[in-house]
Amino acid sequence: MRIGGLASGMNVDEIIDKLMSAERIPLDKMHQERTKLTWKRDAFRDINLALKELDDMILDMKLSKTYQSKTVSSSNANAVSASATTNASNGTYKIAVTQLATSAMNISTQKMDIALEDEIVDEQYVGKEFFFKTFDPEEGKLVQHSFTINQGDTLKDVLKRISDDDNHVRMFYDEQSQRVVMETTRTGKYNETGKEIVFDENTNAFFTNVLHLDMEEEKGGTNAKFTYNDHLQLESKTNHYTLNGVTFDFKQTTRLDEPVILTVSHDVDQAFEQIKEFVDQYNQLVDQLNETQREKRYRNYPPLTDAQKEEMTEKQIELWEEKAKSGLLRGETIITNSLYSMRRSWYGKVETDGKFTSLTEIGITTTQSYLDGGKLEINEEKLKEALKEDPESVQKLFSNNVEGSSRGVINRLEDSIKDTMKRIEERAGKSYSTLEGYTIGKNMKDLNSRIDAFEKKLISIENRYWAQFTAMEKAIQRANQQSMYLLSQFSGQ
Repeated sequence: MRIGGLASGMNVDEIIDKLMSAERIPLDKMHQERTKLTWKRDAFRDINLALKELDDMILDMKLSKTYQSKTVSSSNANAVSASATTNASNGTYKIAVTQLATSAMNISTQKMDIALEDEIVDEQYVGKEFFFKTFDPEEGKLVQHSFTINQGDTLKDVLKRISDDDNHVRMFYDEQSQRVVMETTRTGKYNETGKEIVFDENTNAFFTNVLHLDMEEEKGGTNAKFTYNDHLQLESKTNHYTLNGVTFDFKQTTRLDEPVILTVSHDVDQAFEQIKEFVDQYNQLVDQLNETQREKRYRNYPPLTDAQKEEMTEKQIELWEEKAKSGLLRGETIITNSLYSMRRSWYGKVETDGKFTSLTEIGITTTQSYLDGGKLEINEEKLKEALKEDPESVQKLFSNNVEGSSRGVINRLEDSIKDTMKRIEERAGKSYSTLEGYTIGKNMKDLNSRIDAFEKKLISIENRYWAQFTAMEKAIQRANQQSMYLLSQFSGQ
């Protein structure tokens, strides 16, 4: 602690504070400049996040399913429904389902003598290993599975142990009927020569004596059977079957003379919605970029110092900083060049062997208002007509991954976006970048060094002021002492 003014009566603390306030003006400006650089860096990174969101959507805009997706209508969706890949041929498909695929199931022939939570205490079962078999199509034979009943196991424990194993089987206990159900977890007939779940009644008394299961009472394990277009009879181990890019889902059997009619056609609405969603996202980006160039710059609103913030309310600080941050990126060539480059991506002709060579031919144009800054608008009727008439040509127009005049507009846009993102990263870095890794960071690092040096300088200046005032106080004190001495001498005479 320093206490001044004892000899002079001056408020030395206040005087030095005012002197140091003047000395700190360059330091405050450096802090403000560093804050401004931080704001600008963050504003650039926000732009890059918006660019990345659009870039992420570009992948979908390259895929065939965006433009050539198919929709399937069914004359009886409760019986048969279907989905189709882009490779599926348009047209009608007739399906008559005569049998559904089912799981093999075995149910206790009588009520259980043991409840689900009861322990298995019979010594002939505890500590023993039991076996059953299911058919493995890869090996082409029945494969054995085993389980052990441990001391203290309940029926619930054993059923769960069997169900959790990789054996294509699950088991559970129905409390109402007091019976166990043992069934395959897959549909279809795999074992052509016998049952789907096989256990030896003589050596596996647990199945017969405790669970009351009879292997001969097994039901199910059937394949789905259906007729395609009146003539081709097919089977499937599941209630699904893929034919010519169309996957049929069987839900109910039908009559042979009343087949379900399924019609495959282009899903124009889905393609339109995906293109519209992308265009909307692009327009949002254009708005964001244009806004940075339209924002007014308030030069009389520099970043606030800590001292200034202490004298203001939170609302005042918020309003001040809103103006201080306005126009930070105005005039930045990275932004203006990006807007120009993106607009140019959409306008160029795409020379492919397809029907369409420009976006205007499929109903996508720029808005008439120059204030929109190059935003796109869609003629819904014209775009849907193009998607219905020739979706492949629409896809080539958007995404033709070659170089030169045949390069698709989406590919050109992607090139522009990636170039802009790279330039912004060089300027503003990423969240994990060190200050040395980007231009603004280097400027901030230089400012940090200058701030550190200047703060050390201020300490020296403040020490010098205190030394000077202390010397003055001492001189005044000596003068006072001499004066008092002289007065005492005169008084003594």
